[in-house]
Amino acid sequence: MKTGVLCLHGFTGGPYEVQPYVDYLEVNTDWKIVVPTLPGHGETLELKNLTAESWMMAAEQALRLLQKEVDRVFVVGFSMGGIIAIYLALRYKIERLVLLSAAAKYINPTQLLHDIGDVAKKIVEGKAKENTLFQIYSNKLRATPIQAALEFVRVVKMVEPYYEQITIPVCLVQGKKDGIVPFTTAPFLFDHIRSTNKQLIFSESGKHHICYSDDCQEWFPQALTFLREEM
Repeated sequence: MKTGVLCLHGFTGGPYEVQPYVDYLEVNTDWKIVVPTLPGHGETLELKNLTAESWMMAAEQALRLLQKEVDRVFVVGFSMGGIIAIYLALRYKIERLVLLSAAAKYINPTQLLHDIGDVAKKIVEGKAKENTLFQIYSNKLRATPIQAALEFVRVVKMVEPYYEQITIPVCLVQGKKDGIVPFTTAPFLFDHIRSTNKQLIFSESGKHHICYSDDCQEWFPQALTFLREEM
């Protein structure tokens, strides 16, 4: 049986957000892995005039193309990509979901302030360019129109009423130090999704970009084991 994996990145992000896990899957499986760049995303953000539908339809198109090449599909979704993954599971035959820092809720003010404080300290020390978080957020703040952020919220709101319709196996991974998605989000989804086969993995040191967490080599194999379980 030929297996395909569709991996979806987050809002204002790109394939790099899930690349470490994609690399892990490529080394440890013979699955066909597809990582589309959603419209307006990637290394150069061009989000003006794009809508929630733009991103959801692009993910649908990538899924349909993958389904033509394989016998079964798993979907891995990071942040907004996790919400889009749920949307796809409502409309298409998907065998399993892995939801990474899924943005059902967003902005943890306490952790975000802590991260901003760390950035501020680096600026004072003249090390801002060395701080990955500073680079990511300074670029995104300049390039993200307010309307695009509102469209991200629309993605979440459109899918929110339907969590309880998800019955396929789901694995949720959440960092406890996430400054964007509160770590309580994964238990919230876990409780609302009606799947009988569901798993919740916490990363003690993980921030929002969970695929880059210090303990990713612990949860990468756990998530893969989940995907490999017999149906």
